[in-house]
Amino acid sequence: MATRTPLRERGLARPRLGVVQILFFVVGASGPLYAIAGGVTATYAVTGVMGVPLSFVLLAPVLALFAVGYAAMSRYITNAGAFYPYVVNGLGRSSGVAVSFVALVAYNAIQISIYGLFGWSLSNWLNPLLGMDTPWWLWALVIALVIGTLGVLRVDLNAKVLGVLLVLECLVIVVTVVTLLGSPDGGGAPSLAPLAPSNLFTTGVGAVFAFSIAVFTGFEGAATYSEEARDPRKTVARATYLAVALTAMLYALSALAMADAAGPSNIIGAAQQSGPGLLFDLTATRLGGLFSSVAYALFITSQFASLLSFHNAIARYFFALGREGVLPEVLARTNRRTGAPAAGSLLQTAFGLIVVAVFAAFGRDPFTELFSWLGTMASTGVVLVMAAVSVSVIGFFRKRQHEETPWRHTVAPALATVFLLVIFVLIIWNFDVLLGTAGDSPLRWILPGILVLAGIAGFARASVLRGRKPEVYAGIGKAD
Repeated sequence: MATRTPLRERGLARPRLGVVQILFFVVGASGPLYAIAGGVTATYAVTGVMGVPLSFVLLAPVLALFAVGYAAMSRYITNAGAFYPYVVNGLGRSSGVAVSFVALVAYNAIQISIYGLFGWSLSNWLNPLLGMDTPWWLWALVIALVIGTLGVLRVDLNAKVLGVLLVLECLVIVVTVVTLLGSPDGGGAPSLAPLAPSNLFTTGVGAVFAFSIAVFTGFEGAATYSEEARDPRKTVARATYLAVALTAMLYALSALAMADAAGPSNIIGAAQQSGPGLLFDLTATRLGGLFSSVAYALFITSQFASLLSFHNAIARYFFALGREGVLPEVLARTNRRTGAPAAGSLLQTAFGLIVVAVFAAFGRDPFTELFSWLGTMASTGVVLVMAAVSVSVIGFFRKRQHEETPWRHTVAPALATVFLLVIFVLIIWNFDVLLGTAGDSPLRWILPGILVLAGIAGFARASVLRGRKPEVYAGIGKAD
């Protein structure tokens, strides 16, 4: 049952989350096992570039630079809207609302895209195993309802579910990496050819970085739990740094191990032939069918963990915007018993059900279209929002007294902005490659155009509030 607390006084559940629990959410959102089996394999297959492991090594410092300013700002702003109030306090209210709309579209897109992958993965696994012939969309709709139900429960309960799944995932990944590293026949020293710069900086390097940044998406969501953290001024920063370090290590080592096991000169062809099944094919020949089956089961639960993490983050975005009057007040309603953002959770679930139903009705492919199209659009939006946040950090600290060092308040955010904008340009430049469509496909411009329209809609909404509800506009994204 929803609370009736006055709008701007509404809050989420009492502080329950520590560093480890928030780490479960943000790393769970990245979905390490499905990111490796799906994302890393797709990067090899689509780009035709051997140096994928090196891309993760190079991207980690860029994300760490972003995390420096992001973490510094998190010590001054505690708000479930995360990026939204950061930009409000750094670049202004209108810019903040515009960024919040882009973020909502991006995160909803990536959440819904995973429904397609989940339905595809589960139907492909269960149908031959049980002699069934179920459509992908059936499982996508079922999991959407399950995630929606969990979304209104206690957030620390969700963290426990994610924690168990994440630990199991990481154990499987570690065993897999240790087993696969070595020569193709399972012995000898690992080949370091995929880490050579000459094998990354070739034709297609832009697409590699675009895919790789998409695989990292999720680490940046720690601040959405700041209102439920026991010590937000320390917890958010620590969880973010740990998330970057852990995912970078897992992705780089796994990509290297896959290339080494398949053979550096064969990895691209193997990825193109086997797709997401490559990782499980490689483990089956070395660790047996049972281990491979367990790994595939965790590949599916990895998607579940990611769905739950993104769902929780999106529901909190809706809550924050509803509480401040940017979106309808009903979105600020929370579950009286659990303190979870119930209205936002239900709205996100409704969006997921509608999009899955539309793709199913038109017979679209869940993997190459629903997952690929929306996932690519989502990562594009997230990179753009992160760049805006980095600029906002500089603006925020210039306008107030603080104890942060120049490295934290200016140098690191400025460097992060430059690198993130370069990555954004690379994504747009290689958008047709990422979508797997022809260069003249309308989708190349339609999907990024949706993000642009979201930003314009945000500016328009802010303009309306400034003129018609100045008291609401004045309270948008206030810092502590």
